[in-house]
Formats: sequence, C-alpha cells, structure tokens
Amino acid sequence: MKLWVKHPFAHVLIALVAIIVIAIRCWPHSTLAQAVGSSRAVYAQGGELMRLTLAPDGQYRLWVPLARIAPTLVEAVLTYEDRYFFWHPGVNPAALVRSSWNMANGQRRQGGSTLTMQLARRLYGIDSRSLGGKLAQSAAALWLELRYSKADLLEAYLNTAPYGGNIEGVGAASLIYFGHAAQTLSLPEALTLAVIPQNPVKRVAAKGRNVELQQARERLWAQWVRRDPQLARHAPDVSLALSAQGRAALPFVAPHATDMLLSQEHGNSEIRSTLNLPMQRTLERIMAQYLQSHAGIGLTNASALLLDASTMQVRAVVGSADYHNEAISGQVNGTLAKRSPGSTLKPFIYALALEQGLMHPRTVLKDAPTAFGPYAPENFDGRFAGPIAAQDALIRSRNIPAVALAARLSKPGLYDFLKLSGVGRLQSEQHYGLALVLGGGEVTMEELASLYATLANGGASARLSYTQADAPGAPLQLLSPEAAYITLEMLRQTPRPDTGGPARPTVAWKTGTSWGFRDAWTAGVFGRHVLVVWVGNFDGSSNPALIGVDAAAPLFLRMVDALRAQRLDPGELAMSLPPDLRKVEVCAATGGLPDALCPVQVSTWFIAGKSPIQASSLHRALWVDQRSGQPVCGPQPHARREVVEQWGSDMQQLFRKAGLARKVMAVPDCGTAAASAEGAPVITSPLRGVSYQLRMKNPEPLLLRADAGSNAKTLFWFADDALLGRARPGESLHWLPTAARRYALRAVDEQGRADSREVTVELVP
Repeated sequence: MKLWVKHPFAHVLIALVAIIVIAIRCWPHSTLAQAVGSSRAVYAQGGELMRLTLAPDGQYRLWVPLARIAPTLVEAVLTYEDRYFFWHPGVNPAALVRSSWNMANGQRRQGGSTLTMQLARRLYGIDSRSLGGKLAQSAAALWLELRYSKADLLEAYLNTAPYGGNIEGVGAASLIYFGHAAQTLSLPEALTLAVIPQNPVKRVAAKGRNVELQQARERLWAQWVRRDPQLARHAPDVSLALSAQGRAALPFVAPHATDMLLSQEHGNSEIRSTLNLPMQRTLERIMAQYLQSHAGIGLTNASALLLDASTMQVRAVVGSADYHNEAISGQVNGTLAKRSPGSTLKPFIYALALEQGLMHPRTVLKDAPTAFGPYAPENFDGRFAGPIAAQDALIRSRNIPAVALAARLSKPGLYDFLKLSGVGRLQSEQHYGLALVLGGGEVTMEELASLYATLANGGASARLSYTQADAPGAPLQLLSPEAAYITLEMLRQTPRPDTGGPARPTVAWKTGTSWGFRDAWTAGVFGRHVLVVWVGNFDGSSNPALIGVDAAAPLFLRMVDALRAQRLDPGELAMSLPPDLRKVEVCAATGGLPDALCPVQVSTWFIAGKSPIQASSLHRALWVDQRSGQPVCGPQPHARREVVEQWGSDMQQLFRKAGLARKVMAVPDCGTAAASAEGAPVITSPLRGVSYQLRMKNPEPLLLRADAGSNAKTLFWFADDALLGRARPGESLHWLPTAARRYALRAVDEQGRADSREVTVELVP
C-alpha cells in the first residue's frame, strides 16, 4: 500500500480526481430552487400572509432560504432523519446495512436513505422500492453531492419534503398548518414538521387527536434528549394539533392588489406589500354594508384606494365590491381603470390660480352665464350664484368660476399640471379644451390619489409604492407649499352631507360626478392618508343616483369614520406653516383690502408676493337728494350721505334674473376724471389671445359680450371700423365673421368709454 501511494501515478490520479470534482462543483448549473420551482407568497405590511399561489407543478411549495428556517427545525430533522448528514458523501453504508438487518429480522422498519438520497428520489422521480431503484437513487445522491454543497442540499430537502396532499416544503407547511413563517416555528411545531415527511398520509389526514403524529413526536423528542440531556428541562407539549382546515385556511385577501403584484413582481417568490390588513378589511366591510343598504337605488359596485401620503405607500386596495361576483365583473380592478373624474380636478385649478397670483380664498369670482368662445359651461344645478368667494365656489363645486380661472392660467395650465403629475394616456390639449376642468379627460384612481397626495405633501409629487422594497423616488415640486396648504384649508370647509358642517376631525375632500351619471367620486385627505372612492358600473351604464355628493361621499366619510374609530389613522402629517403664508383682513363682499366704507371684514390667507392685493371699490359714498332719490354732487340741502354697492352690469342683470333686490345708483358726472372713467366697458368674450375656428359649412357665430358700470346703458360693437350692432352691458351680440383674418374688436358706450382686443378667426372644413 505504501509503495502504491508513493508511486507517481497515484499522485497524478488523486490530482486528476480532485480536478474533476472541483470542475464538476464549479461548472455552471442551475440552482436546486430553479429545478423544482416555487409557489409565490404575498404578505401584508405587518407580515400577515395574504395569498399563496401554486408552484408551476401544482404543489404548494414556497422556497425558503436555509438561513430563514428555524434552527430548531433543522436540528430536529437532522436528528430524526440523518444524524451523519455532514459526514457522509450522500450515501451512508452503515445505515443501509442496519436498515436491511432490521427488515430481515422482522424488526420495525427503519429507513436507510440519507437526506440526499430522499432529495434525489423526489428530484428525479426514482422508484427506490427495487434493488435497481435503490442503486439509481444512491448514484443520483452521489451526483448531487458532487455538484452542490451540504447547505444547498439541506435547504433543498427542507423545501421539497412531503407534508400531505400537494403541500411540499417547510415554507408552505408552516404557513398552511400554523399560519406563520418557518423562521418563527416553536419547538412543538418544529417537532411536528420534522416527523410528518416519513408518513404524511397517516400523520396529516387524521382528524382530531392524531395518535400516529403524537407518538412520532415523542420518539423524536426522546431521541433528541438522549443526545443532549440538557434539553430535558425544555420538554415541549407534544399534543399540538395541526390546523384542521389545512389548505382551506389559506387566505385570499385583497385579491385585486395581489393579482397586480403577482403579475408585476415576476422574479420574486415572496412579495412584501405595503398593504395594511386591518385597513383593508375595514374598507371592504364598510363598502359591503353600504352597497347592501343602497342596492335599492342601483348602487352595486364601488372601488376604493387608501394611501399613506407621508410614505406614498398604498395601504388598502378594493378593486371591486366582490371579486367573485361575475354579474358586476368583480375581477376587474377599478383602481386601475380610466374614468371621467368629474369635478375632483377642480382643487388643482384653484391651487394653480393661487400659485400664479390670480386669487386668494376670498377673491370674488363671477358665477354667471359665460361663453368661452363656442364653449358655454353650465352649473350642475342649472343655476348661478352671482358674485361668490373663491373658497365657496370650490366647496360648492361651481363650474363657471372654475372654467373662468382655468382660462386665465398661464403655463402650467391644468393640462400641463396633469402631465407633470404622471397622468398617462392624455390626448392633446386642444382635444380637451376647457372641458378638461369639468372631467372631460380620464384618470385612474391611482392617479387621482397621487394628485391629492401632492396637496398633502406640500406640493411635492411622487409615485405610489405597493411593495416595501419599492422606493417612491425623488419628489417633483409641482406647487408651492403655500398654494397646497391653502387649497387643503379651503377643502376642509366642505360641509358633510349628514351634519351640514365641516368634518371634525378635519377632512379635506371633494366630490365629482361624470357626464351622464356614470361615475360618482369622492377624494380627500385626512390625517396622513389619502382616500379615493368611486361608485359606478364597470360597463359604464348610467344611473341618476350616481352623484358624487349623494353616492360616493357618504361611503367615503363612513370609511374615514371607521378608520378613525379603530385608531388606524395615526393623525395629521407633521407640517409647519409655509414661510410665505400670511393672514390678512379683507372686505367680505369683494375680497379686496377693506376701506373705511366696507361694512364686513373677514380674514383670509395670502401668499406674500403672489396673491392679488387691491383695494375694495364696491362700496361708494354718495350724496342722495331725499326728495328725488337721485345722487347729487357733494353736500346739498335735502341731501344725505349713503353707502351703496356699485355692481357691474353683468351682476346687476344676474341679480334681476334671480329676483334679488339690489339698489342701483349711477355715479353722477361731477366733472372729474375719476367720474368719467367710472364704469368703462370690459370685454369678457371673446377671450384675449385665443384663435377661433369656424366651420366653412354651417358656421356658428361668435358671442360678443362686455360688462360696464351702472351708468352705461348701451354698448356699440365695432370690428375694425365697421359697426356690428349694439347690445346692453352683460348681454351677448352674435357676430359671424366673413373672412379668416385678424380683427380689432371694440365695445364703446354712449359716453365714448371703450375697451378693445384683437381676435384671430380661422376657417376649417
């Protein structure tokens, strides 16, 4: 023997064998996890299992790395199945001989297969009941040992061991039988999972107290204690029972969200989502109760999305009222569907107007019949409120003031703002025109939630996150903190439909109704969360009950109330007052800085250097002759001083139509420049700087309209130097241009006061 070892050929042979072994081990090959495939698990934010899928071969097998398997389970398996696992090359001859001797002498059968041999049998489908099968199994085990490390093989065995039916591996078995991960198994649970693979049919199938399972655990524990007597003081409860429901107990939570995550996260067997299970269940429960109580008016489906604005992580997704209801196409995820948002985009018109210095919350806007070229919007209720503060126009969802503000926005307008915010699949800006303000475009619930989160985050926009590994990315500042703060403050004054007062604790929310009563929306911010609720039908069918404030707002507020009642809302975001925000006193009737004649003053928010600052000029002090009731110049006998409101002609006309008494008194011409300039015409239509397109066939005339002071009775309209006609202030004159070119329009009153602007007319087929 010594001569053989000293022979040079022996050294060469040993070196060659070593090289071959190293080459086989280092040669690139697939991992054992890739060879068998894995189920996929989706977990909630708190670690709760929400969904477990089948592996490609139809097994519940969730591959878990060895480092994330409880050490007690690893030790129990090695003690029970293969004590010499780390010492043999894949086959243990002593164990095989002992097993054969026991069988030959009629003793209890004891398996001689190592863990590697058992793994080889399952990986390669070997029938080891015959001598030839046993040899093939042994050869396959040796081949595995050559290619993989002991840790790889132990990990693979633990992930492929049979646990009854189509359950394989400790990862799936831990979740199905005990409801938690293999990393957190207790000692009794580890003993249970260690003994099941030897006889899964008997040790799992029995109902109630399983004697076979209990006896196997007792034998394992006794064997373990013999090896380590110190364990005796930690004797476990070996009567632990398995989950009676087994696979039937697997959860199927937030199915729309888990569907989406499973389709997006292709390479991950374990997906850690950001969803909060208590919040998810609360929204599902409230929605089911609400729709059940409103089924009589045809409300059968809804969607909801809850977002933590502080992290941009989605906390709950309810894609439909019932995932399993085919009648409502329940498997459709409504949070991803493009729908008309109705008036839910109006807050961003006001935010942009605040940003661009066009208004402050108490700026008086006009809610009166107005044409914007060929577009003449109307309010939802068909009425007009006349002069209205911007804050009231927003919370009362008046259409005309919002469209008028949108028409005055410079870059960015609403269209640009939506594109910068990440709203996708928008058509051209010309396609929508000003109708975009009232829901003429389409957004998803995700996109709407992101928009409202921009307000909650001080004007900074970031994308939504559904997984804990997904960072929201660098925020994009779309609005100033001041504009975002004021917009939320205005929305917080929206009265609840059930109490008539603002929500307490505060909720900043807005409703929306799409054209034709197809979509009812409510979106808002409460605490640190953004909630968006939609009620409607996935097929787009109309229902007169689908009005935002009536159908969606009650559901939205019930969800907010329920989350707060369960203390699931941690409170307001930590926000400091933006540096350029100021509180100032203004005249309530005009929104201007109050003068000595203003009877009522209110406080409002101003953005320093941006918000419009002008003196209130609505109230005038006149000397009125008590005998004739007519104004006179200066103090005179029988004259007294009165403070009157000097509304423009458009508002006077609106007051008359509404039956609201307004005392109209003309300012007398006392020979001053101020008097002569008082009430000069102001053209309101056509818009400045807009090109108007007229069809060559059956063209529609343009509307000419101007406002003027109370002492103007008639306005004369000119195109260049040609007289077009006459109209009263605030009334429209129809004009049909004869050629495609640029015109200079003028509106002149009887006293020669005038306003002018240029308009371009284009003819199109």
